[in-house]
Amino acid sequence: MAPSSATDTRPAVKKKKYVRAVGPRLRKLLYVVFVLVALLFANSGYLASITLMEWSRNETYQDYYYQYMFLAHLVMGLLLVLPLVVFGFIHMWNTRNRRNRRALRIGYALFAVSVTVLATGILLMRVSGFDLKQPMARSTVYWLHVACPLAAIWLYWLHRLVGPKIKWKVGFGFAGVAAASILGLVVMQMQDPRQWNAVGPESGSEYFKPSLARTSSGNFIPAKTLMQDQYCIKCHADVHQQWSDSVHRFSSFNNPPYLASVIDTRAVSMQRDGNVKGARFCAGCHDPVPFFSGAFDDPDFDLLNHDTATAGITCTACHAITHVNGVRGNGDYTIEEPLHYPFAYSDNSVLQWINNQLVKAKPSFHKKTFLKPLHKTAEFCSTCHKVHLPYALNHYKEFLRGQNHYDSYLFSGVSGHGARSFYYPAQAEHNCNQCHMPLKESDDFGAQRFAGSHSLSVHDHLFPSANTGISWLRDRKEVTAAHQAFLKDNLRVDIFGLREGGEIDGKRIAPLRPAVPMLKPGSKYLLDAVVRTLKLGHHFTQGTTDSNEIWIDVKVSVGDRVIGRSGEVNADKQNEVDPWSHFLNVFMLDKNGRRIDRRNAEDIFTPLYNHQIPPGAAQTVHYELEVPVDVDAPVKVEVKVLYRKFDQFYMNFVAEKMQTLGQSIRGQQPGKPYLNQLPITTLASDSILFPVEGVAETVENADSEIPVWQRWNDYGIGLLLKGKAELRQAEEAFLEVEKLDRWDGPLNLARVFNTEGRLDDAVDALNRATRFREQAGFPRWTWAWLSGAVNAQQGRLEEAELNLRSVLEDRTEEMQRRGFDFSLDIEVINLLGRTLFDLGNVRARQDRADQAEAYYGEAVSRFERTLAIDPENVSAHHNLQQLYEKLGDEERSAFHRQAHLKYKPDDNAQGRAIRLARERYPAANHAAEAVVKYSLTRSIAQP
Repeated sequence: MAPSSATDTRPAVKKKKYVRAVGPRLRKLLYVVFVLVALLFANSGYLASITLMEWSRNETYQDYYYQYMFLAHLVMGLLLVLPLVVFGFIHMWNTRNRRNRRALRIGYALFAVSVTVLATGILLMRVSGFDLKQPMARSTVYWLHVACPLAAIWLYWLHRLVGPKIKWKVGFGFAGVAAASILGLVVMQMQDPRQWNAVGPESGSEYFKPSLARTSSGNFIPAKTLMQDQYCIKCHADVHQQWSDSVHRFSSFNNPPYLASVIDTRAVSMQRDGNVKGARFCAGCHDPVPFFSGAFDDPDFDLLNHDTATAGITCTACHAITHVNGVRGNGDYTIEEPLHYPFAYSDNSVLQWINNQLVKAKPSFHKKTFLKPLHKTAEFCSTCHKVHLPYALNHYKEFLRGQNHYDSYLFSGVSGHGARSFYYPAQAEHNCNQCHMPLKESDDFGAQRFAGSHSLSVHDHLFPSANTGISWLRDRKEVTAAHQAFLKDNLRVDIFGLREGGEIDGKRIAPLRPAVPMLKPGSKYLLDAVVRTLKLGHHFTQGTTDSNEIWIDVKVSVGDRVIGRSGEVNADKQNEVDPWSHFLNVFMLDKNGRRIDRRNAEDIFTPLYNHQIPPGAAQTVHYELEVPVDVDAPVKVEVKVLYRKFDQFYMNFVAEKMQTLGQSIRGQQPGKPYLNQLPITTLASDSILFPVEGVAETVENADSEIPVWQRWNDYGIGLLLKGKAELRQAEEAFLEVEKLDRWDGPLNLARVFNTEGRLDDAVDALNRATRFREQAGFPRWTWAWLSGAVNAQQGRLEEAELNLRSVLEDRTEEMQRRGFDFSLDIEVINLLGRTLFDLGNVRARQDRADQAEAYYGEAVSRFERTLAIDPENVSAHHNLQQLYEKLGDEERSAFHRQAHLKYKPDDNAQGRAIRLARERYPAANHAAEAVVKYSLTRSIAQP
C-alpha cells in the first residue's frame, strides 16, 4: 500500500538574476555612441561626396569649410573611441551567456568591425612621428576605413533583428535630414571654390608694371602670407634646408651683388621719373615679398633692415603661383594669397599641432594649393629666366631682349623640340627640373618613390647650377662644391690641330694625337682649340652673361719656362683676368659705347660681340704659337676652360657700394680695392706634348677619348657658327667627317653650302646623306628641314612644303620613343609659312585667286602658331603684316606692323656705340673681329 504523501528532499535551484543587455546607465552611454555615430555618418557622407566629385571631375573642391568638416571628423572619431569600446565590452559581458549564439556572433563581429573603423582612422592620421607612408599599406588601410562602416550598418541591422523593435521612423528621419544637408553643402561646392589657375584681372597688373606679374585678386598680398618658411619646415625639413642655401633664397637684398646693382637702378629711376617704378622690372622675380606687399615702391624703403628685405624667393612666393600667363618672361605669372588649413597663423602651440595633423591627414588640398602641374614645366621657369627690357626701365625701346634660358632650351635638341640641332640626346629632357632639381634621398613628409629611384626622394631645392659666387661670399664651402660638381662634364675642350705659318689658311695638321707633328724652332703655328657644350640644355653662358667670367687659359711651356700664355689671372691687378683672353661671354654696351659692367640693365643697348655657345654645339678658337729658336725640350700645351662668378671689376663695384651702406663682404679690406678671390672652377681641360726638331727627347701622347669623326665635326661646327669668315675651313672639316662614314658630314656640308648660296652643292650633299637614312639615329627631321630650306630657295615650293610638313607633322616610332616633337620649332614653322605665302603669290600671278587666298590663309595659321609659341617673334609679325594686307584686313595688318616695329632690333643702334667701344676697348675690339687669332706671346718677354 502506497503512502498517502511523500517528502521531496532535492535542494531548490536558485534562479540566476536577469541582467539586461543594455541597462539604464549603459543606455545613456549607448545614446552618446548613437549621437556620435549619427553625426559621423552625416559628416562622412559630405566628405565622401566631395571626394567622389573630385574623382569624377578631376578638380579639387576642398575649401576652408571642408577642412573644418574634416577636423570635425577627426575629433568625433577620437571622441567615439572610448565610449564605443567601453559600451562594447560591457555589452558583451552582459550578454555572454545568452542562448542566442547567432546574435552573439553577429555582435562580436559588429564590435570588431567598429574597432577596425576606429583603428584605421587613427592609422590614417599621421600622428606626430608616425606616418604610414608605404603606398600599398596606406591604400589598404584607407579602403578598410571606407568599407567597414558599410559592413557595420549591415551587421547592426542583423544584430537588432533579434532584439527590440527597430525604430525605423527615427532612422529614416535622421537619414533624410542628413541627406538634405549633405546635398545642400555639395551643391554649394559644385563650383571650384579656389578658381585654380586663375589668371588674375588685367587691372591688377597696373600695381606691378613694368614687371608682368600680377595677383589673382588684383590687390596686394600681406607680407606675412608670403613669409611662411618656418611653417613649411615642419613637414619639409630637407627641402627647407636645401632651399636655405639656394640662390633663390638669396635673390633679393640679402644678395650683395644684386643689392649693389638694384640700388643704382632705383636711383636712376627716381632721378629720371620721380619714383622707383622702373625698378619693379627687377622686383617681380628677385623681390617678391616687398613687391607684392607694396613695400617696394616706397622710395625710402630700407633695403637692409625692412622685414621683407631679406626674404628672397620664399617657399610661398614660388608655390603660390597659380598661373603662367605667357612665355614673355619678366615675371609673367599670377600669384595668389594661398588659403591655409585652419589655425595656420595661430601662435598657440596646440592649435598649431592641430593644423599640422590636418595637413598630414588630408594633404590633397595643401598639395593642390602649393604644387600644381605648372610647377613641373619649363614654362614656369620661363617666367623669370627669360627677360626683355621695357621702355619703363631703359627709356629707349619698349622691347629689347635680355637673358633667355627658355627659348634657348625650347628650340634645342635637348628639349626634343628643335629640328636644327647638331646633336640629339638619347632621350629628350622635357623640363628644367630634370637637370636643375635632381632627386635627393629624403624622409620628408612629401618624399616619394619616383620612377627609377629605390628610396623615398625629393627634388633638390638647392637648384644646383653655376652660382659659386653667392655661396663663397656666405662662406658655404659645401654649397660651392655642390655647384662645382654640377658643372662637371658640362663642357669639354679639345686641342684639335695646328696650321703652319700661323695663318687660318695655312697647311692643316689634324687631328692631333696620338701622332703629333714635330715643331720647328723659330716657326709660327696656329693652334686650334675646340670647346664643346655637352650636357647643357641652353646656351653657355647664360644668365648674367656680361658679368659671368668664363675664359680659356692656354699655357705653353718648355720645362719650367713659359713660352706662351693667354688667359692668365693677374695678381697685381686684384686677380683680373688678362683682357686679351678669349671670353665665352657677351660684351654688352650702353648707348655711349661703355661696357655694361655693373649689372646696370637700365643702360643695356647693344652687344659688341656674343661668344655664347648653343647647346650641343662648339666654338673653335685660334691661338698664335711662336716657337723660340732656343727651345731645348718638348713643348707642352695646356688648355683649360675656367669659370668665375663674378669678374674683378664687378666685385670691386659691389664692395664699394656695400661700403657706402656701412656693410662689407667677404674678402673686403677697408680702403683697398677689392681682391677678387671668388673660386675659379675648371670646367674642362686638355694637354698635349710636342716634340721639337733637334731635340732628342721622345714624346708620347695618349689618343683622344673623343671619336675622330666627332672631333672633326665639332671643329667644323665651331667654324660654321663664326659666320661667313671661315666657311671654307668648315667645309674641309665636314668633308673629313663624311669620309669617316657619318651622316653629320653631308648634312653639315649642306648647312655650309646653303649659307654660301651654293644651292646645287647643297642638293648634292643632301642626296649623299640619304644613304644613311636607314641607320639608327639618322636625324631625318634635320634632313627634311635642310631639304625644305634649299628647295624653297630654288623655287621648288611644293617640294619644300612637303619637306617642312614632314618636320612638323611626322611622328615616327623612334621620335616617340625618344620624346621628340618638332612641331614647336618656330624657325621651321616660319619657313613653312613663308613657303605657303610664296605659293599664294605664285597662284595670284596665275590668276587663280581662290587657291592664292587658301594658301594665304594657311600661311596666316602657321605664323599665328609661331606667335602662340613665341609672342615676340619678329619674322611672324612681319609676315602677318604683309599677309593681312593682301587679305584686305587693314586692322590686323596695322597691329602686326606695330608689333614688328616693337620687337625688331634697332638697325641704327650699333653704329655709334660700337665705334666708340672699339676705340675704348682694344682687347674687346680684337675679340669682335670676324677672324680672331689670340697671341700667346703678347705678354711673354722674348729672348
